[in-house]
Amino acid sequence: MSSENLPQSPAQEPRKPRVAVVFGGRSSEHAISVVTAGAVLRAIDREKYDVLPIGITTDGRWALTADEPDRMAIADRTLPSVENLAESTEGGVVLSVDPGNREVVLSEPGSVPKALGEIDVVFPMLHGPYGEDGTLQGLLELSGVPYVGSGVLASAVGQDKEYMKRVFISFGLPVGPYEVIRPREWENDPSAARKKIVDFAGEHGWPLFIKPARGGSSMGITKVSDLSGLDAAIEEAQRHDPKILVESLLRGREIECGVLEFEDGPRASVPAEIPPVTSHDFYDFEAKYIDSAAGLVPAPLTGEQTAEVRRLAVEAFDAASCEGLVRADFFLLDSGEFVINEINTMPGFTPISMYPRMWQETGVSYPELVDRLIQAALRRPTGLR
Repeated sequence: MSSENLPQSPAQEPRKPRVAVVFGGRSSEHAISVVTAGAVLRAIDREKYDVLPIGITTDGRWALTADEPDRMAIADRTLPSVENLAESTEGGVVLSVDPGNREVVLSEPGSVPKALGEIDVVFPMLHGPYGEDGTLQGLLELSGVPYVGSGVLASAVGQDKEYMKRVFISFGLPVGPYEVIRPREWENDPSAARKKIVDFAGEHGWPLFIKPARGGSSMGITKVSDLSGLDAAIEEAQRHDPKILVESLLRGREIECGVLEFEDGPRASVPAEIPPVTSHDFYDFEAKYIDSAAGLVPAPLTGEQTAEVRRLAVEAFDAASCEGLVRADFFLLDSGEFVINEINTMPGFTPISMYPRMWQETGVSYPELVDRLIQAALRRPTGLR
């Protein structure tokens, strides 16, 4: 009998890549991570990808969560949490550290572990320590699972503002004056540590910004106008991080620029400007996420200024060995010079976040932006590269 006359098995459709969206976490930015993940879950093309939402509770438990983006938004000034989204209050999701096994398992007390299937890529929507700082990236490297965003080194550098600035200085990027107070300095001799800050103010002037060295979302930052507010500002910063960063006030305009990894390398978006926030002392957490201070996209800059800030953003991306995406934040000083303040290796993706707004204005829609990040992660191997 001719093979042409044999019954043919129906062709199996190729399996869609499975994306695990991991969010929440143990840092003080837990709620913002949940909000960001909700926006990303809403934007992922479900015809193209299978999606597995995994939340990390504030005490570090990995939980299977409901795929319900509407429950992940800020409502009536109330912040969401993984605890309210978790499908169970016990047990957790386990990711194998065997690079030959990408299967995730749900393990609950008194029950047989349940296989949740293999994952092809992780979209880590975590902000702050224990997620954005290289810790989760290290776990994923051990597991051999590709992931969106920067690797271990760049994530750690991007989280620690002291070493971020040291890297930028070594690459010749312009950085403003700063000082660091390490935990041991404050514990051993708080008077000497306080004098160090006062001497810095004597050189660069008041006011100062006292902030956690390894924080984000403007949490724990205090603007201090004189010595009387210093101790309270230090205490507030140390609630988020025992290492403190002290920065002088830079007089100028706040400019941001997004960087995105394309097939041919990183490109910069049109820049945005954060205008002065009259209802807040500076662009703090409330202004960013609760009161929704509006940024100007694109920033009203000259063509020369726009080209310069885009160039500097890509240079910062490369200097820190970043991958995938970065939001670079600058000050345009009254003198006309750009000074880089910091980079954010996993910027917010909330509906009002500047990073997606800048790329929308550049011609990359929100769904396309999410897709490009997933595709870049799928192209990139884990391990040394």
